[in-house]
Amino acid sequence: MQRKMSAASSKPQTSAESFCRRSRAPPRRTERPTLRNLNPIFRKREPSEDNTILTEKLLKLARLRGELNLSSRALATVPEKVYEINEPDESVEVTLDGLVAKEEDAWWNQVPIRNLDLSSNQLTHLSPKIEKLNTLNALMLHDNALTSLPREIAQLERLLRLNLSHNKLCELPHELFRLPNLRYLNLSHNEFVELHPDISDLHMLEVLDVSNNQLKSLPRGVGFLVRLTTLSLAHNKIRELPNDVVDMRSLQKLDLMNNDLLSLPEDMGSLRKLQCLYAQHNDITVLPHFEGCDLQELHVSNNFIERLPKRLCSSSPHLKILDLRDNKIAELPDEIGHLQSLIRLDLSNNSITNLPYSLSTLPHLTSLQVEGNPIKSIQRHILQCGTVRILKTLRDRAESAEISSKSSNSSLLQNFDNRAMGGDGLNSPRRQPVDEDSIFPDRYKMRKTRCLAVTMQQLNDVPGEVFEAAADENVNLVDFSRNRLTTLPLGLLAMKDVATEIIFANNLISYVPPFISQFTRITLINFSCNNLSTLPQEFGVLVTMRELNISNNRFEYLPSCIFELKSLEILLARDNRIKGIDATINGLGSLQRLATLDLRNNDIEQVPPILGNLINITTLDIIGNPFKLPRHQTLEKGTEAIMSYLRDRIPT
Repeated sequence: MQRKMSAASSKPQTSAESFCRRSRAPPRRTERPTLRNLNPIFRKREPSEDNTILTEKLLKLARLRGELNLSSRALATVPEKVYEINEPDESVEVTLDGLVAKEEDAWWNQVPIRNLDLSSNQLTHLSPKIEKLNTLNALMLHDNALTSLPREIAQLERLLRLNLSHNKLCELPHELFRLPNLRYLNLSHNEFVELHPDISDLHMLEVLDVSNNQLKSLPRGVGFLVRLTTLSLAHNKIRELPNDVVDMRSLQKLDLMNNDLLSLPEDMGSLRKLQCLYAQHNDITVLPHFEGCDLQELHVSNNFIERLPKRLCSSSPHLKILDLRDNKIAELPDEIGHLQSLIRLDLSNNSITNLPYSLSTLPHLTSLQVEGNPIKSIQRHILQCGTVRILKTLRDRAESAEISSKSSNSSLLQNFDNRAMGGDGLNSPRRQPVDEDSIFPDRYKMRKTRCLAVTMQQLNDVPGEVFEAAADENVNLVDFSRNRLTTLPLGLLAMKDVATEIIFANNLISYVPPFISQFTRITLINFSCNNLSTLPQEFGVLVTMRELNISNNRFEYLPSCIFELKSLEILLARDNRIKGIDATINGLGSLQRLATLDLRNNDIEQVPPILGNLINITTLDIIGNPFKLPRHQTLEKGTEAIMSYLRDRIPT
């Protein structure tokens, strides 16, 4: 009986029986997680955890390289070992047997820490122990939560770069302004309401960025930062600039966009080296003339400007970008034709009804934006065709219209001011003092602008005294475009050692004298819109030339002397009679730096595939020629597609 019962007990249970037994079993007790067991994602880091971030491997690399990068480590505090990184590591035991093997660990091979990157963490403060890192050249603390800095930071006397952007700082310890070698200081995206006047004590500072704060003004004395090259004040609430801001004689870039400025200092021309000015989105109504600046970019869109000063056009020969979008300009002066270096002009959304013919004389203008203006002098469909069509329309109208001059060429020479040229000869009784509207700039103007520009005056010749005076004032740019010259004036030779840019566009020049080869510093020559069919062989010795414009002439081939210009980067030869392209190693193939080649509207019947070997070309324009290949569909895809097409057809 017992055997049967044991046998029965050994039988496997059915699913129903097991279900009943499971249902009768008491429920299993589960432990609820306590706060001690939780490991949440968002929690406050403990200093002990931060200390583990700086591993022995990182420490060793930092001592070998002099650089330590602890960015984006979610640090709440700086690991203690960071402050002791310059101290010798006495824990490393060096024995005679392991001397060679552990050479990299020896103290004599350790480099003092120079660059420390603690950016993109959660730091709210720095320890006063930061003074121990007195060998630092660069300290990156941007993108943290710093509310203050220890005054001991002034002990970092070798510091060159300090980035404190994207924090919560509203003031700096005045000891910081004693840093003797600081070159770069970034305080952008903080909570500054004002800057401490002692910031002017950072006399070695070259770059200062205080954009995206709550500044309403700049402290007086900021002009003492005479080595400053870049100053960014964008996205603040500044209504007026202090007068001494124009004393920053080294300033090259000034960013004032998105402020509450009502005007700019009248003597902005004192900023001799200023190249880029950004003043968009302000309340400016009048522009200064900038005479004396080396201005290349002027961005003043979204203001209340009503006119473009004539003096600004005459005194800015190097201006390349002029952004006047969204203002209240109703008329453009004819003097805008003096901006011979202009590449981009944005006049969108103004009140302009007429475009001056002088726009068509700008040889480098490739982008002209005029949408949003009530222009009536040019039909709407022409405006929609873009820059090339607009300029062509203006050029055609200018050529057909009668251009009146102020007086004959002889009277212009009689009115030439002997006093302005600095001489005391030529004492003709008929000579009258030259007023401010004289066609020839006086010495003062040439000294300020480094430019001799006399355009649209119907000149047949230019007296040599003009060029001699320009040479004495170290003038770099010579512009006699839109006149009636048939050759280069002999007096131009006086400027062979100072001129870097020569512009004689829109004349009647049919001959270039060989003396052009003596211009040893020349970088740009513009002979567009003349009657040239050849260039002298001596032209090839101009090894400093970077840009040559011979468009709208009578060339049937590219002169061989051009292929000797080894520094040439831009070659513009559109609207000629060129029949072929020499892309061999003795032709265009020798111009290894050539990046822009414009051969539009010529008589080219075949494009050689080896042109595709010029790998540095980024802009190739060959539309408007009678060749059949590459097809129009390929040309429309741009330079890269054209060059790829040509390379695929080079014989192997």
